[in-house]
Amino acid sequence: MASHRKSRPVGTRVAGIRTPALATAALTSVALLSQSANAAPADDRPSLEEVEKKVDDLYRQAESATDNYNAAKEKTATQRKQVDTLLDDVARRTEKLNEAREELGSFAAAQYRTGAGASGTATFLLADTPQDYFDQTQLMGRLTNRQKGAVDDYVSEQSATMKKRQEASQSLQTLTETQSDLKTAKATVQKKLADAREMLSELTAQEKARLAAIEKRKQEEAARKAAELAQQQAAAEKAAQETTAPQESTSTATDSSYATKAAKALAFVRAQIGKPYVWGATGPDSYDCSGLTQAAWKAAGVDLPRVTYDQVNAGTTVSLADAQPGDLVFFYDDISHVGLYIGNGMMIHAPKPGAYVREESIYYDGESAIHSVVRPA
Repeated sequence: MASHRKSRPVGTRVAGIRTPALATAALTSVALLSQSANAAPADDRPSLEEVEKKVDDLYRQAESATDNYNAAKEKTATQRKQVDTLLDDVARRTEKLNEAREELGSFAAAQYRTGAGASGTATFLLADTPQDYFDQTQLMGRLTNRQKGAVDDYVSEQSATMKKRQEASQSLQTLTETQSDLKTAKATVQKKLADAREMLSELTAQEKARLAAIEKRKQEEAARKAAELAQQQAAAEKAAQETTAPQESTSTATDSSYATKAAKALAFVRAQIGKPYVWGATGPDSYDCSGLTQAAWKAAGVDLPRVTYDQVNAGTTVSLADAQPGDLVFFYDDISHVGLYIGNGMMIHAPKPGAYVREESIYYDGESAIHSVVRPA
């Protein structure tokens, strides 16, 4: 007898329930979507090396902006003195002009009392300038030589006063523009520093430890290169001593004079170790990089410009191999950093915001970062 039982549909058992083929495909899709949703999102955060590079770049940009700030600040101070001098000059000239006007007024009053040229005197007093009136009337012919001299002095003083007033007005406008540049540079510095702090604050404790390890490796490599330079310089100095004639040359005397000044600069800069870096600071409690080198050489009796891109031109450029203690070592293509060379491949500098004046290898950021070496005296 034939069976009347229907054949079971092909399917898959899920949780004890048989499911048709279409439902099986749907469940598979749901499972895949669920796995995708639960998967960890792709980590698009920058690597620690990238973070370090970005932070260092921000600090360098802040230091470059600091130089712009320092330059604008120095320029503002100079322009303010010029404006004050011009305004004082205008005030003195205005006083003299008033005195001349009073003298002319007394002449006119005297003529009026004697009845000589009364109408002409009135016209004279109403004229914009004495010369305007004299070009149109015969009053000059009625004046004595003394009176004519007084008029000439008045006209000359009025012209000079107007010129000084124009100069003062232009100087004030220039000062206003420079103050605007100063404000912009200050805002740029603060923005770069804030960006750097924000990037560092987002690091985990583990990432900060790894970043410190990267920095340590860089310092070790910088120390190694500094030691190599020290050996090279020592060998070169020994060879020079062996080949130099016993008599003292002009060059030797010059070197001795420089060494004396450099020793004073070095003594000063060593006394500043441990003081904080502060942008725009020139001491005595804190410094930025060029403020430190300027103060150090000032202690040796040598005046250096305020900012790095002026200091780099304030002396003789020498090769790195010929660097001597006291020389200035400049960094980066934009010449945004400077340190004072102390010998053996080392320098003392004010590194960056958040750091302190310290002794460090001139290779702290790699050999390619070194721009030039300058002997300032």
